[in-house]
Amino acid sequence: MRKLLASALSDKARDGLGAKMITKDARILLVDDLNLIRRMLRQCLDEMGFKYIEDATDGNEAIFKLSKARSKGVPFDLLFLDWNMPNKTGIEVVEYCRASELFKDLPIIMVTAEAEKKNVLRALMNGANDYIVKPVSADILRAKLDHINEQLKKKVG
Repeated sequence: MRKLLASALSDKARDGLGAKMITKDARILLVDDLNLIRRMLRQCLDEMGFKYIEDATDGNEAIFKLSKARSKGVPFDLLFLDWNMPNKTGIEVVEYCRASELFKDLPIIMVTAEAEKKNVLRALMNGANDYIVKPVSADILRAKLDHINEQLKKKVG
């Protein structure tokens, strides 16, 4: 399945990578409608040493926070995004970001219970850079962040 996912990584996702590596100073936005999931992700990222983490409860709030941070000159460097949320789904947020000149380079990792291969492929084809099936562990997060940084190195190098 790993080869299938690697080959499915769309041009949108490859293009959706700025040149900035994800470091401990990265500004991260966590988007999930479940507080428990946001807290678990935050705890893992805190333990990994990340300093700036903000959250949103749905896709509309995510887009608002992305836009607000960008307008203040402090854009987010990474987006963790659930699939199933009220108001605007994670896939709709991915599509919005990839269509937007402001957010087309934002690395996006889907974090969701949607484990069916067709959904993973759909997320990647629509521009997500990686995909995590819940539950999440610090080891999985670390591996996905390493994967994003490897993609960034390939794009820059």
